[in-house]
Amino acid sequence: MDDPSDRTAADAGRLTLDKQGWRGVGVQHWNASQAVLAEHALSRGEGELSDQGALVFKTGKYTGRSPKDKFIVREPSSESEVDWGEVNFPFEPDRFDALHRRVLEHFEGREVWIQDSFGGTDPTHRLPIRVICERAYHALFAHQLFVRPTAEELASHRPAFTIIAAPDFQAVPERDGTRSEVFIVLNFAKRLVLIGGTQYAGEIKKSVFSILNYLLPRQGVLSMHCSANVGEAGDVALFFGLSGTGKTTLSADPIRALIGDDEHGWGDDGVFNFEGGCYAKCIRLDRLNEPEIYEAIRFGTVLENVVLDPKTRVPDFADASLTENTRAAYPIESIPNHVPGGQGGHPSRIIFLTCDAFGVLPPLSRLTPEQAMYHFLSGYTAKVAGTERGLSQEPSAVFSACFGAPFMTLPPNRYADLLGTKMRRHHVEAWLLNTGWTGGGHGQGRRIALRHTRALVDAVLGGTIRDASYAVDPIFGLEYPKTCPGVLTEILDPRTAWPDPTAYDTQASRLAQLFRKNFTRFNDVELAIQAAGPREI
Repeated sequence: MDDPSDRTAADAGRLTLDKQGWRGVGVQHWNASQAVLAEHALSRGEGELSDQGALVFKTGKYTGRSPKDKFIVREPSSESEVDWGEVNFPFEPDRFDALHRRVLEHFEGREVWIQDSFGGTDPTHRLPIRVICERAYHALFAHQLFVRPTAEELASHRPAFTIIAAPDFQAVPERDGTRSEVFIVLNFAKRLVLIGGTQYAGEIKKSVFSILNYLLPRQGVLSMHCSANVGEAGDVALFFGLSGTGKTTLSADPIRALIGDDEHGWGDDGVFNFEGGCYAKCIRLDRLNEPEIYEAIRFGTVLENVVLDPKTRVPDFADASLTENTRAAYPIESIPNHVPGGQGGHPSRIIFLTCDAFGVLPPLSRLTPEQAMYHFLSGYTAKVAGTERGLSQEPSAVFSACFGAPFMTLPPNRYADLLGTKMRRHHVEAWLLNTGWTGGGHGQGRRIALRHTRALVDAVLGGTIRDASYAVDPIFGLEYPKTCPGVLTEILDPRTAWPDPTAYDTQASRLAQLFRKNFTRFNDVELAIQAAGPREI
């Protein structure tokens, strides 16, 4: 029996489900509202309510993405396009078909939630998507994160891609060709994604991102792992960075309007958000430092792996006992100062974010066009010891091409070429911002204070930093300001910030060697870009 909440969408969608081989499914809930989805999730015992009305869910064994369990079906239409290798693992079509059949059998007799939405706010490039879930929680997540159709758009919605989320179905590697019980398998020919064995909702979000990263660059649109905001004068800024570097925090600015916090496209008319919501990392979330995000956590917000006080139901955002990767998913409308429609003009400034746990990069550096391409392709940040199992006490360098390698389906040069072309065409400035350590690496120095990072960002976006005096780092060749209002002068030069300059030289040379080693895989880029990295001393 169907949920009567939206019979028009159900009638339109059931035909598509039949064509995909669905049989014997139980109660179907089509495009339910936020309130209805919250009721379903709570009544089924999927989660619990916080004191402010947010819904809190525990994702079990998997508290983050499973990159080694993500596959792309190798078939004629995409075989020559996909960047096969350590990120994009191939999956055989016959294996996919067999796994698909087993997943559909798993849904027989089960209650399902179906959410129709869009990936992308630009009507020219948006992708109609359908998410089919066995958990109301995942449907609520999809409702909050993707672009919500109007009633008129919903009536005529036809999905170009379907994502099936079956967390209670576990693969058998010997039979299904997977690496574990978890699988995320994209099939571009059949326009279908299968997700199973994991409750972590971020796999749904990033599957759509991976699809757009495949489709849009082939249309001349640059897909980007970045946040974006815009000033009163219409000046758009982009913040590229991996998880934990500050994209969401720094783009949520009370004096600038938020376009989006994580994923965007850059087309002929400017920048557009891929999503209708935000997915903020909320470990150690603080009302004073991140007021916009803190206040966004209210009824309907999905909190993942956040620990609640058992009596008061007040979230303890400092508690990392389940994971450091605690998350909050909420509609972008929960940020008061956002851009309705999720679109902006061409950016005037790009900021690459890195959390340098080695403590050797300047807090802020101005990049040449060649350096911008070098650091975009490098995509450097560092993992901090203790945040993930298996890490040593030393920082671990991470190089993720385009600041988003796990989601990039095409070769990195495709994205870099598009970025370089658009930056030259629109005369875009590029900066490298270190949100990591100063005065020593992790365990010795200290994390750069958020107030100093914000002051540096304000100086870049306000244009005042252009008039500062600059020095050049001898190892990395980075040009950094000697002074900036609101920032301690002694931290701007990373070498002098260390109590032992010789120890700095040793650590900087070590990181520079890691940069050079990583960049050898890009030996086909222009020599000027290859030469824009750290120097051998």
